[in-house]
Amino acid sequence: KLNSPQREAVKYLDGPLLVLAGAGSGKTRVITHKIVYLIETCGFSASNIAAITFTNKAAREMQERVGKLLQGKSARGLTVTTFHSLGLHILRQEAKHLGYKPRFSVLDSSDSAGILNDILKTTDKKEIRRAQSVISNWKNAQLPPSLAARQAENEVERQLAVIYQAYQDTLQAYQAMDFDDLIRLPVELFEKHPAVLEKWRDKLRYLLIDEYQDTNTCQYQLVKQIAGSRGAFTAVGDDDQAIYAWRGANVENLKTLQDDYPNLQVIKLEQNYRSTVRILRAANTLIANNPKLFEKKLWSDLGHGDPIQIMSAKDDDQEAENVVMRLQTHKFQHRTRFADYAILYRGNHQARIF
Repeated sequence: KLNSPQREAVKYLDGPLLVLAGAGSGKTRVITHKIVYLIETCGFSASNIAAITFTNKAAREMQERVGKLLQGKSARGLTVTTFHSLGLHILRQEAKHLGYKPRFSVLDSSDSAGILNDILKTTDKKEIRRAQSVISNWKNAQLPPSLAARQAENEVERQLAVIYQAYQDTLQAYQAMDFDDLIRLPVELFEKHPAVLEKWRDKLRYLLIDEYQDTNTCQYQLVKQIAGSRGAFTAVGDDDQAIYAWRGANVENLKTLQDDYPNLQVIKLEQNYRSTVRILRAANTLIANNPKLFEKKLWSDLGHGDPIQIMSAKDDDQEAENVVMRLQTHKFQHRTRFADYAILYRGNHQARIF
């Protein structure tokens, strides 16, 4: 059931691979089928493969799909996980190398806000959130407090670097880590302890990374360390779907891959299974205005599709009125139920008027 580029991506094992997967082009299918191919055809043990996703939900779905395709014991030991869960798994086993006990605590956002509250001696949530955000970005860029202080460009940044140091000292004293540490510390661990890195390279012999455009500098570093110079990995991503720069994601990681792995193979998935031609043409026209790392053009054989209608309204009231009138007219003409309709909006404040 794979199309030609999907099949090529599944079977390619001659080095590092970047699959440029447009929206709705079957990227999860490629990852799940490649896991099956590695196990059933190439003789990989499931315990030597890791598929890394960005959410627990995506990890669960992928695990289920692989389970259905493999059926039986051959999937036992397969790692399908998020970056943070993988980092936690590594740190639980190697904590002693970093001066932590294996049963260290993991702090959530409100826990870390509480510590910053004490350090800043303020209850101003805006100030606490800003400190959290700056420290998080520094950690994702792998800047320790000392380097953050040296690179500070103004007094505010210098003060934040001092707060960052106090925050890290408190975490260490509590034998605790925050979410960013779950990626940052494995990278630090592998840099300082080559024998530990070799152990994990031997365990995780093939990596598959989903939503690669959403990786930050630290996550890319971790992938690069485990994959090593042989580059036994498949990264699946799309620079047109990069929307998380505000939380540290670095779309330049797609370009960095080409610099770090000159033998990188690039395969494009351009057939869309989700939308009609007209929707894709509109999307392609808009996306053409974005700066691009890679050129690609989505296409579909799902027919031309309905014309796109543009409805202008002078204000929120008129917009809601028009939508509700259309809905009621359609319901009357087609003898349907209200349960057959959905109104989508961007923010909850827009719901009231409807």
